[in-house]
Amino acid sequence: MSQWLIILNKEILEMGRNFKWIWFPISFILLGVSEPITTYYMPQILDSVGDLPEGAVIKFPTPSAPEVLFQSIAQYNTIGLLIIVLASMGLIAAERKSGVAELILVKPVSYFSYVTAKWAGAMLLLWVAYFLGFLASWYYVIILFEHVSFTVFFISFGVYGLWLSFALTVTVFFNTVFKSPGVVGFVSLATIIILNLVSGMLAHVLEWSPAQISDYTSTILTGGNMPDEAWGAIAVTAGCIVGLLALSVSVFRKKEHT
Repeated sequence: MSQWLIILNKEILEMGRNFKWIWFPISFILLGVSEPITTYYMPQILDSVGDLPEGAVIKFPTPSAPEVLFQSIAQYNTIGLLIIVLASMGLIAAERKSGVAELILVKPVSYFSYVTAKWAGAMLLLWVAYFLGFLASWYYVIILFEHVSFTVFFISFGVYGLWLSFALTVTVFFNTVFKSPGVVGFVSLATIIILNLVSGMLAHVLEWSPAQISDYTSTILTGGNMPDEAWGAIAVTAGCIVGLLALSVSVFRKKEHT
């Protein structure tokens, strides 16, 4: 356990030296607040930049507070996923490519400790950034629109966080398969995009797919309750995270022995 904690502490310090503890949360906060602010001030923005005839009036249907909060989640489902992959695509691959991983593993460091500690450090960064971003979004939604209950906020936060955790774990897995961070990033994004597309086209069949969590989060926010189908997706997503992490250790051990 002490070995695992040492690697975790090293990873946390390394992320600090690379300023990830600064730019990563800031990116998520900006994504979180941009949607409610833009939605609220959109008529004024169009009025100030649009070349409209004199006397023209712009009217938009005012979205509900839960809808605006879900639109913030939609930002995480696009730009947020891209940031996660870009920030973690060199997590293990970069050290493998430079030879640092071999130097660490020459010491009595287990493959399990190395991979899982790296994953835990990245996961800690993700959840801190995601919490701050989603909290900022919730705050601005309350200020500019109307109140969204803390219970709905907390449940949707936890459920959607599983999908982001799954995306991060996919990236960690490909870190153990490929040595090039660029290849890791490309394959990880391609995998996530394909899973989203397939799950969207076969939504009635793949109700348990991790990619469906985004839709279930929308239902939680707008309806205030957890749909029955969401439990299957949550269980499958959690199982995939554990399975991918175990597979990452196994693949990494084989790759380093060959």
